[in-house]
Amino acid sequence: MLFSRLSRNVRSNFNRCRWFLSLDDQNHRFLLSHNYHSPRNSIEQVMASSIFSKGLPTLHSSRYQIHHQSSSIVEDELDPFSLVADELSLIGNKLRAMVVTEVPKLASAAEYFFKMGVEGKRFRPTVLLLMSTALNLPIPNASPPIELDDTLATDLRSRQQCIAEITEMIHVASLLHDDVLDDADTRRGIGSLNVVMGNKLSVLAGDFLLSRACVALASLKNTEVVSLLSKVVEHLVTGETMQMTTTSDQRCSMEHYMQKTYYKTASLISNSCKSIAILAGQTTEVAILAFEYGKNLGLAFQLIDDVLDFTGTSASLGKGSLSDIRHGIVTAPVLFAMEEFPQLRAIVDEGFENPKNIDLALEYLGKSKGIQRTRELAVKHANLAAAAIDSLPQNDDEEVKKSRRALIDLTHRVITRTK
Repeated sequence: MLFSRLSRNVRSNFNRCRWFLSLDDQNHRFLLSHNYHSPRNSIEQVMASSIFSKGLPTLHSSRYQIHHQSSSIVEDELDPFSLVADELSLIGNKLRAMVVTEVPKLASAAEYFFKMGVEGKRFRPTVLLLMSTALNLPIPNASPPIELDDTLATDLRSRQQCIAEITEMIHVASLLHDDVLDDADTRRGIGSLNVVMGNKLSVLAGDFLLSRACVALASLKNTEVVSLLSKVVEHLVTGETMQMTTTSDQRCSMEHYMQKTYYKTASLISNSCKSIAILAGQTTEVAILAFEYGKNLGLAFQLIDDVLDFTGTSASLGKGSLSDIRHGIVTAPVLFAMEEFPQLRAIVDEGFENPKNIDLALEYLGKSKGIQRTRELAVKHANLAAAAIDSLPQNDDEEVKKSRRALIDLTHRVITRTK
């Protein structure tokens, strides 16, 4: 059994952090049953409970423990980005070619964050390329299971690279739109496109990238993958709308915050990881594990992002620090601080247009365990992501094992990053 290797010694701890994933024909409905009161000391156990409908098994794991003080999560040191460096270069070139258009201004805008030197680390394509190798398993439902020949394997890899390209285009399009909505002035250490070329061209450039992503998606001729990644775009819009139109109670709700975070950040990487598994012809169980890895990695990533918004510098982040609170966005550190200091709620309800309210909120945050508890919640999700990789069917291929170790290494890098 796929899940038989998972440890079951943490069943009594489920109520601390429990995620329910209900599968229907159109979408993963993301439901939360939560108690986010994290332990005050170092986390001693991974708590995982991913309950699936349609009779699928329950996932429990406590193998991977990611501590703030430890970096021993992987068996040996490796750089996940170097493992796929050649493919990342190829994808970068293809992305620049895909956004070429006969309208010079639009071309300049569309390629703004794809130019050499400002592409970022290409975190999402790296995850997807590593996942492609990690799922290099015999095709199931064949008797006996069959291996892909070289031609089929090359074609599959090209299609999986296409998923990485589509994901990056959707991601950059969302950044362009977000910067307009947030009136941002920097991104990746340079002037944001809305400042350099104006809001209208930024919006059109984002739309153009989404249209090119749709063309590439259609070329895969896989309706399930098309449905998954189309739903991601809906989630991005839904999440942004949730952020813009919250009631006072929703603004102060951890459940609402985590739902929004899934839509805005984790949906893209989780559904892209699942698409990689689907293109490889893997079983539903393996596809769900790929989804779980991406979902929990994405949530951990955003939780640390929210911490860095308070603890990082503008130079290290490539954008302004305290950006969220200045825009009136309440994130996990403040929500946890509010639990310790209920009087902070009145300040949040009043808003942060007055700089004095920002100073007061930061004062309460400094006295609270809000930053620590947010980090601890990020660690829990990083552990869940690592457990999903550990639960994949065993494979003795060295490249497969190396890619899986790299995916686990990424969970550690996400929670220890400083920018």
